Amino acid sequence: MRIALGIAYDGTGFNGWQSQPSGNTVQDRLEAALGEIAQSPVRIAGAGRTDAGVHAVGQVAHFDTDAVRPDTAWVRGTNAHLPEAIAVQWAMPVAADFDARYSARARRYVYLLYGHPVRPSVAAGKTGWFHAPLEPVPMREASQALLGRHDFSAFRSSECQAKTPVRTLSALGIRTVGPYVMFDMTADAFLHHMVRNIVGCLVYVGSGRQRPEWLHEVLQSRDRRNAAPTMSASGLYLVQVRYESRWSLPGFPSMIPFLPVE
Repeated sequence: MRIALGIAYDGTGFNGWQSQPSGNTVQDRLEAALGEIAQSPVRIAGAGRTDAGVHAVGQVAHFDTDAVRPDTAWVRGTNAHLPEAIAVQWAMPVAADFDARYSARARRYVYLLYGHPVRPSVAAGKTGWFHAPLEPVPMREASQALLGRHDFSAFRSSECQAKTPVRTLSALGIRTVGPYVMFDMTADAFLHHMVRNIVGCLVYVGSGRQRPEWLHEVLQSRDRRNAAPTMSASGLYLVQVRYESRWSLPGFPSMIPFLPVE
């Protein structure tokens, strides 16, 4: 039997999603907790392999098991064995050909940035930080150059293992809520550090360090050395993974104020 899970987590204290020898990853903790419910080893596959410090309010995963349990056991029972920073939001049986990663049609990330001379304290670990307010109008103008299908080599990390740097960025929204700026991006898939590197470049534009046209030049250069530094992981959230309607997967609750979840 194949089970799909919806998962949310605060990534601050974990070494990312993907299993590591340290055992301190979201995947490792989930597999251990699910194994307690299944009473046998469980191996899960996630839609997004988030880095250390990156959060998720819409992660999707799947696993196979011979154990027959009610859906509530996979949710509440599993959560009883998880640290407070990780919680299964829903569980449901799916067809054997469903794959959390390869069945996904799009992924949506939000980067939350606090613009203020003094660093955030209460929100530490939950938001990125820039020491000055940013102008949203030039950032929106610059962002238009990135929409569509492009070679995003200038925004990928040197550790990126993707076979191709070509991605289709279908949406890039920028909105402000008080001192916060939200960068909302949707693509068929993202390269390693792609969102954080794009945000870093938009910060350069919003702070006046670079003109809006510069971002197009960076994109066309296909050279990471021409882009801005990578923003911190703490402001990044995996908000949504989109699938075909035939899978009928449940939605997620909105857990963070003013962070949009569909």
